[in-house]
Amino acid sequence: MKNLFDIKDNIVVITGGTGVLGRTIAKYLALNGAKIIILGRKEEVGHKIVADIAQAGGQCEFMKTDVMNQAIVEKNCNDILTKYGRVNTLLNAAGGNMAGAVIAPDGNFFDLKVDAFQKVLELNLTGTVIPTQVFLKPMVKQGKGSIINFSSMAAFRPITRVCGYSAAKAGISNFTEFMATECAKKFGEGIRVNAIAPGFFITDQNRALLTNPDGSYTKRGNDVIRQTPYGRMGDPEELCGTIHYLMSDAAKFVTGTVAVVDGGFNVYAM
Repeated sequence: MKNLFDIKDNIVVITGGTGVLGRTIAKYLALNGAKIIILGRKEEVGHKIVADIAQAGGQCEFMKTDVMNQAIVEKNCNDILTKYGRVNTLLNAAGGNMAGAVIAPDGNFFDLKVDAFQKVLELNLTGTVIPTQVFLKPMVKQGKGSIINFSSMAAFRPITRVCGYSAAKAGISNFTEFMATECAKKFGEGIRVNAIAPGFFITDQNRALLTNPDGSYTKRGNDVIRQTPYGRMGDPEELCGTIHYLMSDAAKFVTGTVAVVDGGFNVYAM
């Protein structure tokens, strides 16, 4: 019987792959036989990740990109198609937050910087729409492909302070559901669009928000732990199995879902 989880030689494109979560997923998939193309802005970091994956026995390369620039993303796509001839999976992991779109503990809504709010929306939401539009085209020609977006706990409930990020990630979940129907109805059941919604993981972007310099949790970090039944933050490796499942034929009848990986955060009510 066929191994439904086999991803050997799958061509996997990961935007935002130089982040903590993206690089971990990239290494896991590469070591399970996929061929990884990391798209990101940080060339030096990207090449270090490629070297690390190669040393471990995986196949990976880095391409500089700007997910907000359609022409650059199209150039990335053309280069990938020239070399590999196809794209099996697109993982939209690019995103982030910025100070002006976050309300300080002693501030209020009037302190929100609208220009920063707009930039966060564009980076997370438009920065997912553009790569999806570009890389969907070869998938339609192939008649098969999997797109996996990065949602968040902030999409399920408006987490305090992160106004812009919450709005953007709610948009990602909605966009995922929209595209699942759009693709199935117009391009056939071979194109699947899903999302993953991580709980709280320590990354370069949120480290100072959730932890103190000595590694202990901040008040914000302790609030997260109290809300998480598992009583801890997630390990990046704990996202890999869900990603593997969603991109494989094991999820052949799965589209339009937002898979939660959060240690119970989203279901805890007391």
